[in-house]
Amino acid sequence: MTLSTPPTATPPSIPLIPVHPAGWPFVALFAVVSLVLALFSPALGVIGLVLTAWCIWFFRDPERTPPADPSAVISPADGRIQMIVRAAPPPELGMGPAELTRVSIFLNVFNVHVNRVPATGRVTGLHYRPGKFFNASFDKASVDNERQSVRMTTHDGHEIVFVQIAGLIARRIICDLTDGQEIVGGERFGLIRFGSRTDVYLPEGSVVAVQVGDHVAGGESVIAHLPSVAL
Repeated sequence: MTLSTPPTATPPSIPLIPVHPAGWPFVALFAVVSLVLALFSPALGVIGLVLTAWCIWFFRDPERTPPADPSAVISPADGRIQMIVRAAPPPELGMGPAELTRVSIFLNVFNVHVNRVPATGRVTGLHYRPGKFFNASFDKASVDNERQSVRMTTHDGHEIVFVQIAGLIARRIICDLTDGQEIVGGERFGLIRFGSRTDVYLPEGSVVAVQVGDHVAGGESVIAHLPSVAL
């Protein structure tokens, strides 16, 4: 009689959380501090471990699937639609005082903070402006806070502006774009640390597809549809 060999059990796979490269120095710092705290007190070590896990979660960088609709304006960030108002785009971009529809997305410290391009086209203007650090939920944050503004033109001739805004805790804006760069809707372009806000200024004739209070996912959620012909 031949004895059969029992099948080898396959260990369960542990899903790895993708982390944005800018986050690894912070994760390492939190981990080292946790080890030091554990030498003094196991309880402090546990607290440090929890904070390290939160840091990994904060800098997570999940894959996203952008919509195929060429008219879609994609949310540049995860978060909640905070306001939809008429406002002039940042003056440093040289677009004049005419008001456009502005969709503001507030990111809390638990949202994904990797930013994504709202549409396919070309970067036609970049400007970093130092400023204050009011709570990003305040309307005046769009005017007074530190920000990185990006002006782009789609292949159909529509101009879109998207702005990274630092908040009360956020003190670092990362933007990897360059003037004249060809960009694709949904691709990564930067990061804001920590809670913060992004604004999107839509061209005239756009149809807003969200409401205040809606939760959106960067790189996937459609916040508006562009008009069929550039005005």
